[in-house]
Amino acid sequence: MSGEVPLRRSLLLRLLALAVLIAVGSIAATAWLAVRTTTGAIRQEQGQALADDARIYDTVLAYAATHPNWDGVDAALRPLAQDVGRRIALTTETGAPIADSAPGAGPLPTTSSATVDALAVDTALMPGTTLPGSGDGGTSRIDPRTTGPYLLPPEERAALRDKAATAVQCLRLRAQIDAAVVDGPTGRPRIDTPGTDLADSAVCGQPREELATRTATEGKALAQLNALVNTCLARRRLPAVQVDLNWTWTRQPAASAPDSRSAAGVDQEHNRAISACVGTSRREQLLPYVAPAATLFVTDPGGRPSTTFDLSPANQTRIVAVAGLVLLVTIGFTVLAGIRLTRPLHALTGAAQRMRDGDGTARVRVTGRDEIARLAEAFNDMAERRERLEQLRRAMVSDIAHEMRTPVSNIRGWLEAVEDGVAAPDRRLLSSLLEEATVLQHVITDLQDLAEADAGALRLHREEVYLTDLLAQVAEAHRAQADRVGVTITVRTEADPQVDADPVRLRQAVGNLVANAVRHTPSGGRVTLSASATDAEVIVSVTDTGSGISAEDLPRVFDRFWRAEKSRSRQTGGSGLGLAIVRKLAEAHGGTVSATSIPAQGSTFTLHLPPPPAPTPAPTPIPFR
Repeated sequence: MSGEVPLRRSLLLRLLALAVLIAVGSIAATAWLAVRTTTGAIRQEQGQALADDARIYDTVLAYAATHPNWDGVDAALRPLAQDVGRRIALTTETGAPIADSAPGAGPLPTTSSATVDALAVDTALMPGTTLPGSGDGGTSRIDPRTTGPYLLPPEERAALRDKAATAVQCLRLRAQIDAAVVDGPTGRPRIDTPGTDLADSAVCGQPREELATRTATEGKALAQLNALVNTCLARRRLPAVQVDLNWTWTRQPAASAPDSRSAAGVDQEHNRAISACVGTSRREQLLPYVAPAATLFVTDPGGRPSTTFDLSPANQTRIVAVAGLVLLVTIGFTVLAGIRLTRPLHALTGAAQRMRDGDGTARVRVTGRDEIARLAEAFNDMAERRERLEQLRRAMVSDIAHEMRTPVSNIRGWLEAVEDGVAAPDRRLLSSLLEEATVLQHVITDLQDLAEADAGALRLHREEVYLTDLLAQVAEAHRAQADRVGVTITVRTEADPQVDADPVRLRQAVGNLVANAVRHTPSGGRVTLSASATDAEVIVSVTDTGSGISAEDLPRVFDRFWRAEKSRSRQTGGSGLGLAIVRKLAEAHGGTVSATSIPAQGSTFTLHLPPPPAPTPAPTPIPFR
């Protein structure tokens, strides 16, 4: 198939269409969801959600947490209101005015923006207010800036900072940790080690333990808190607990009831009761130190609540513009990605077409490690294998012609000589012609066996074969040839191993190995046939004391028509196919063949065959009663 790919079938166009479809769907769904959820959430959460006025709420809440009353809050509200362009007003819960950044701007709206209470923070406006790891179950909602009686005096702060500095210096020198001292709301310093876990107390443990020791102020405040908590628990007929600085609690052993359990075993109902008592007691303890709860009103200069939201035409235009920009960026990136994706595919197509036209050197350049790069590597491997196979095919055709040319030329030459009256058709001539025809028939038979093996048409008639008898038969068949050249053939087996194989084909394989060994063993040498068996395989070896094979030639001994010395094969009559047939016969039996050799000392060719299948146990007869 040739020619350009139609545009409607182009991979780039398909990628672009898919990207545009996904982008349009995503933009439309996102815009619809954003408009619906934003408008609905803000309208439903008026009075709670002050997402756009979080700074105002945080500032007013910080004042309430650090002052016992609202006196002087005007000085904090007016510059803030001028900075954010909003009117900020505070009233008591009964509606009495406390402060107003614009007193003459008219009446306040009927709906408040939020309730400011340092002991009951609106977590929707200030997420994460609850102290991390608090033992009150996250129910306190107390602003962490509310210190109350836990605020440390200057002398205790200085002492703790000295201990913190000692711990930081230890961590920097001994553990190579970049530590720093950070002051908490109460003035207690803590060690900050970004990206490092200091859970291991073995690292500067003593300075850190000294830093964690309670001060007199903290001990006094905790004693007051524990008294309030245990009074609350006593009213609920629950055992007393000991609350720590991180607001976790532990059961006091002396106050445990006879059937009491550890703090980890307190059931869920008791846990909720203890959490409620801790939260209530903390509020009661901190109440004198914070400003009373107040109602916050945040409006725009026109008097409307700042939480009112409408999707105006300007907002609609902005959404459409952003959607169009996203669509254009998506199309641009898709085009770039498509070009980068299709460029190597075009290169692969061109190389494949060149290979089809007969260019065996067609290759593609591999860049990157993605799927297309792996495809390019596979294509190059395929091209190299194809080129090697083509070279082998040409070499094989040349070798076949070379093998058959000599006997055919000899036969033709002698026949022409007889026809021209130059030679007489006597017994000697006929014997020579018969020998040449035998060589030609041997080559043809070997080629036919290889063709059947390559086509998978080599049929095996398996049966149980005793290797002692088979090796003896092979040795006897080649003994006459071995005696003519002065080579001794011996057979050695261990425990008469058996194998499930085709006896004819197995004799052929072992016979080829023996014939090859006899041809390459000088007079006075020895060829040994041996067989043994293990649980994993059956081994048949043919060892000679011949000339051996060099290490660089050993991997090629099973190639078709390969010879280390071409002239020697002409003298011995070998076709160069015997070892290739041995390999095919071994593979047909489910085995392999290998060769080892030491030059000038000899070679060993070994057949590795699978063991015979285990006999099926006979069924146990059932006695007749």
